[in-house]
Amino acid sequence: MTAEQAGPGQVPPGSARHVPVVIVGAGPVGVAAALLLARRGVACVVLERHRDLYPLPRAVAMDDEVRRILQAAGIHKEFARVARPARGLRLLDGRHRAIAEFPRSPQGHHGFPRTSMFDQPELERLLRDALARRPECELRSGSEVTGIAPTPDGPVRVTFRGDHGEEHLWAEAVLGCDGANSLVRGAIGAVWEDLRFEERWTVVDVRTRADVRSWEGVDQVCDPHRPATFMRVGEDRYRWEFRLREAEELDFERLRELVAPWVDVSSADDFHVVRQAQYTFRARIADRWRQGRVFLLGDAAHLTPPFVGQGLCAGLRDAHNLTWKLAHVFQQGADGRLLETYERERKPHARHMIRLAVATGWAMTGGQDRLAALRRTAVGALCRTAGVAGVAGAADRCFSRPLPPGPLVRRSRLAGTFCPQPWVSVEGARTRLDDVLGDSFALLTAVPLAPSLCALAEALGARIVDARKTGDDGTLAMWLRGGRADAALLRPDRVVLDVLPQGGDAFTDAAGWAPLLCTARRPAPPPSGVREAPIR
Repeated sequence: MTAEQAGPGQVPPGSARHVPVVIVGAGPVGVAAALLLARRGVACVVLERHRDLYPLPRAVAMDDEVRRILQAAGIHKEFARVARPARGLRLLDGRHRAIAEFPRSPQGHHGFPRTSMFDQPELERLLRDALARRPECELRSGSEVTGIAPTPDGPVRVTFRGDHGEEHLWAEAVLGCDGANSLVRGAIGAVWEDLRFEERWTVVDVRTRADVRSWEGVDQVCDPHRPATFMRVGEDRYRWEFRLREAEELDFERLRELVAPWVDVSSADDFHVVRQAQYTFRARIADRWRQGRVFLLGDAAHLTPPFVGQGLCAGLRDAHNLTWKLAHVFQQGADGRLLETYERERKPHARHMIRLAVATGWAMTGGQDRLAALRRTAVGALCRTAGVAGVAGAADRCFSRPLPPGPLVRRSRLAGTFCPQPWVSVEGARTRLDDVLGDSFALLTAVPLAPSLCALAEALGARIVDARKTGDDGTLAMWLRGGRADAALLRPDRVVLDVLPQGGDAFTDAAGWAPLLCTARRPAPPPSGVREAPIR
């Protein structure tokens, strides 16, 4: 039997190696997905056409929810050594006068600083180093994928060209983490939906010891004639972004004029431009993110302007949402319909964040349609109204927007939201909550549980934690009370699946989600290295 003759679910004997998951692209989204799968015991091969990671900076900011995802991937301690907390966001008018300020706290809902600045090559190196320590993962650099052949229900054939010529792999699932020009997106027939934003900007990364005037947060200059963004990234690293006019090119003298409100380049003898690159910022989303067992993640699925700093963050959220579901299907034999919830949950959030970024861009520039030229004369005045500040404030509040109701999000005050992550006490030592809960389901309770609930938790492999005995200064118990719940069932990505209402004796709708999650197989034990110490 040849590969072409094989039917769905059949792998031609001896035709090619079979692996559970193939990930196309070893950027931060692809490698994070591999690490999240590996921690649940799912092996994967990562195919990357480049020999080494891209050495120049791109993404520079992430929020506390995404740092929690790095914790789930096992690199949060290393990342803390290279990250720099930011004070928040400040809106400036064309004269650099403050319009509004949105401070970010050093300890957010997820247990990390609300905003962290970082150098993407440093993050990617940490991810690659962690990947090298995982025997479940194999990184094949210098391997360019040339074909993806999905089947309705069975394995996917992946063709790639490497050091030994053309090779093939059969995979139970393929994750397309191969960026804006994704081959995987084309392979599943997905096309872009244009969300109507396109502007040409220049991004300038600088290393200097000069006296740069920075408030340790992000500046958004709401000037319709020259909108700009400025941020301090590291100890001696800074980034400026300026919108370019039609056919405009920036030489060093013009650049010196543009950065003058922040630094006097003429008095700096070490003002080193690490990178100056032109980008066309776009707003797009793929019309579908899946065909059979082939999935799109990150820039392969969505593109956003950078104004609210959610490009890379959105891709890491994709990985966190999808990987536990794949593991549950592959390891515990869960219903394959579980995988249908990935796009259903992630796509509305991605679309919402893109629209917020577009709205913020419009607030900075006056818009892009035929009336934009008329608006530009009024934007300076509008910047001082509550409208523009409201757009930025909305973006700041909605990074962790609740997931929409669905099979894995039942209707309640807490469902679809993230459980907070306080510091808890484990045998007298302080640790973060997620390090205690492990990588599977968890049941946080403030009341004794009925035997039926304990049995259901056991069927899911859920860790049961008494929120009254965590030593967390009452954070979890207060959160449950605020949600009018006696207990909350947490998914592996720490989203609330369902609750036990106050005074109730059962979850609100176990009959709706249990068929997707509960199987006849015994849940797999936590992989080695996951801390499962009792809370005292």
